[in-house]
Amino acid sequence: MAPLTPYTYIRCPCSETRASEDGSSTPGSPEDDERTFDPRAPRANFSLFPLEHLMYCEDCHQIRCPRCVNEEIVTYYCPNCLFEVPSSNLKSEGNRCTRSCFQCPVCIGPLAVTSLEERSEASSLLTADASAPQGGPYVLNCSYCNWSSTEIGIKFDRPNGIHGQLAKLQNGGKPKLTPKEHKERKKESGADYSLDAKDMDTELQFAQLKSFYQNQLANSNPSAGGLSSLGDLGLSSPGSLSRIMSLYTGNNYGHKQARGKVQIMREAVSTDEGLKETDLDESAAIEKLRQTVLDDTATIAQNAHQQDSVRFRDELRPIPYLLRTKRSKRCPICRHIISKPEAKISNTRFRIRLAAEELWLAPLKPVQYLLTFKNPIFETVKVSLATPSSTPGRFASTVTVFCPQFEIDANTDMWDDALKDDTEKERRRGEEGALQQAEVGKIYDRGRNWVSIVLEVVPASLRLESSGKAAEDALLGDEDVLEIPMFVRLEWETEGQGDVGTAQGKDKEAREKRELAYWCVLGVGRISQE
Repeated sequence: MAPLTPYTYIRCPCSETRASEDGSSTPGSPEDDERTFDPRAPRANFSLFPLEHLMYCEDCHQIRCPRCVNEEIVTYYCPNCLFEVPSSNLKSEGNRCTRSCFQCPVCIGPLAVTSLEERSEASSLLTADASAPQGGPYVLNCSYCNWSSTEIGIKFDRPNGIHGQLAKLQNGGKPKLTPKEHKERKKESGADYSLDAKDMDTELQFAQLKSFYQNQLANSNPSAGGLSSLGDLGLSSPGSLSRIMSLYTGNNYGHKQARGKVQIMREAVSTDEGLKETDLDESAAIEKLRQTVLDDTATIAQNAHQQDSVRFRDELRPIPYLLRTKRSKRCPICRHIISKPEAKISNTRFRIRLAAEELWLAPLKPVQYLLTFKNPIFETVKVSLATPSSTPGRFASTVTVFCPQFEIDANTDMWDDALKDDTEKERRRGEEGALQQAEVGKIYDRGRNWVSIVLEVVPASLRLESSGKAAEDALLGDEDVLEIPMFVRLEWETEGQGDVGTAQGKDKEAREKRELAYWCVLGVGRISQE
């Protein structure tokens, strides 16, 4: 929903329409020149941004939006403990914090480690025992909704390394069978050992399936020298690349591999190979639903954060904090860095940040701006502009309006404009490809009910000649802000209202002249002090 106050959104050039697939329209063609921008189009919301959301590339001299920049990750960190995680640990530990940082599974609030042992009332702050840490067991508590890990029957022996302890515990406090422990038990017991389906969770099942299919790949291609693995299924693996190259080079190895009989891989048939049959008996869950209320069931939002799908709130497990990133941004054209934050987690500053709203004016360097005037009424309007040649204040900037007087056509129907003579459009098409130059006394561009003129500004130097000091030591208030006062005078004719008792024919021919004049201020920006 658009805000009620006046606002300005800027369209990024990356959303411009590309050439059609049939090649009928190319960039820069007359069809593209006559195409206008519709802010109510369905795709307009994805191309309009506030000024504070845009970046600016100093090499390409173009604005960049969050969609058209290339992002590079500077560092990974936990938002709770602000611990920096090396990128090499992501493959082994995942994209969540592996310390003692957890979120409440009910309200997503932070969980705190507390002890179940209450401090004795006899201990005083002056005694030596008062500073000693409390003993275990320890639990995770939420200070917002009062959820505790005791609701799922989980307690911890140590206040540190909660993530590692939780990974070894099931709901109810029963130890979880890890893939490493399963291998050790299988070695000790030999062939008599069999894995119970109740002890197999998602992690153990994945480890068993991975080991099962790796063994099949190794047995089906023993000449690969240990290269056969699950990675060979990808196109970037050495085995896949050699098979693809053999199709073009025609070597003997490739023909032998192609003519050889392909062995069919079988599926897992036991729990040791990773097979876990689905329990279709839901009588226990139905009976529990009858004895509980609706609030005791897990919501869709709560279930989305869980590793395994659950049905009730007493089955929700604590959620490790998801890692955050600090990212730098590059221009996609020239690869110039336009935004780079500090690598230190606690530092919120930026090393490089070329924001579009922070682009300051260079002193004594001419800059040209386009002023667009629109006519909302159904009458032709004459516009007269007046501005001082130099801005008021101690640091005077030079201002030049190239076309101070012009007319804006009436806001008629767009189809009426299409029926008019198109000589002006034909002239502009004949000059296609030539760069449009600003000329004194002429308008820059015009449309059905709008006109654009050029305003040239030469920012003043902020250095004090008398004292020789930098202006930043002597500036008062917002003296570095360049504001241009402009007087606008509008004239147009409208149908006369007519007096009581006059003839009706004279009322139709009579036209009244209207006039509107006001002062306005154009804020261009800040002048650089360098």
